[in-house]
Amino acid sequence: MSQTLYLTEQLLALPSLTPDDQGCQELIAARLAPLGFTCETMVSGPDDFRVTNLWAKRSSTNPAAETLVFAGHTDVVPTGPLNQWQSPPFVPSHRDGRLFGRGASDMKTSLAAFVVAIEEFLLTNPEPQLNIALLLTSDEEGPAHDGTVVVCQALKARGETLDYCIVGEPTSVERTGDMIKNGRRGSMSGKLTVKGLQGHIAYPHLAKNPIHLAAPALAELAGMQWDGGNAFFPPTSWQVSNIHGGTGAANVIPGQLVLDFNFRFCTESTPESLQQRLCAVLDAHQLEYDLSWSISGLPFLTPPGSLVHAVCDAILAVTGITTQLSTTGGTSDGRFIAQICPQVIELGPPNATIHQINEYVAVADIEPLKNIYKRTLENLNRMAKAAL
Repeated sequence: MSQTLYLTEQLLALPSLTPDDQGCQELIAARLAPLGFTCETMVSGPDDFRVTNLWAKRSSTNPAAETLVFAGHTDVVPTGPLNQWQSPPFVPSHRDGRLFGRGASDMKTSLAAFVVAIEEFLLTNPEPQLNIALLLTSDEEGPAHDGTVVVCQALKARGETLDYCIVGEPTSVERTGDMIKNGRRGSMSGKLTVKGLQGHIAYPHLAKNPIHLAAPALAELAGMQWDGGNAFFPPTSWQVSNIHGGTGAANVIPGQLVLDFNFRFCTESTPESLQQRLCAVLDAHQLEYDLSWSISGLPFLTPPGSLVHAVCDAILAVTGITTQLSTTGGTSDGRFIAQICPQVIELGPPNATIHQINEYVAVADIEPLKNIYKRTLENLNRMAKAAL
């Protein structure tokens, strides 16, 4: 059994449902400490939702060394109905060349690959020209209020400089390395309450129907082009997720309409510009309304440069695949890291079964992932040596 597979199975056996780390980070820190890593645990959150975060760093003897961070999460989503699993979700199980268990793809395989890649790299490069770090949290699948964002705030307050970051999210499609994320769209939600006047449905002239009032504005918003996207991002999207109006009675005109919506926006738009344009439409239709906003993440983009080139070269060397750069999908903790690190990418195993019953990773995808991480370390270290 490879060291990567062995560590993956150890991590899968720990039922680390958000926010309970269940000792995953302690296990990883025990592997890193003998390699010269300083391991710091940061606990955050209220008593009923304590989040465990790990910041582990090995500093180079080169005072000008750049820092590469491997980032990820030890927490996993709930299992769902246990009777629908073909094997217990926290008992690593092998069938048909696949390793089954909750977190197999999202993202304990990546965590194991991080650690073993670092171990093997340092074995042949005992004095690298890079600082190497790990940033792990047990609050990525949950609210994400006390996880990576807390660590990033602490690092920023210390003046810690991060140069490169690889997030181990499962980004691949068919084979490990066929797709990496070099950015993500931002996410901004809104709750709109359109005010009307409740009344009897037989006397509409004595009421104001907020559904009728809002309909033209909603049609205009649904048809708007918010931006044209760019070479890396699709155009910004506006989508309604929930809509409610009415008392449940068939003969009552409702007094208000409540609507939830979301923008998935690219770097061509800002939260302020989207808010202003949406409000302008509501105002043009003379609606009386209340509106609240929440931003769960800003967009980030890492154009081709040192990190993208190092990773793409590593993938080609290990797998023979010319990888695809993508910014599709939901948000990740990369949105927090990108606020303090100029180059952030996401790379992990195939994501076809993430959050599903019988989640698995193909065993054949595990060792190549470790080798890609190791080769990326070698590529960046080579660049650092050349710059001396």
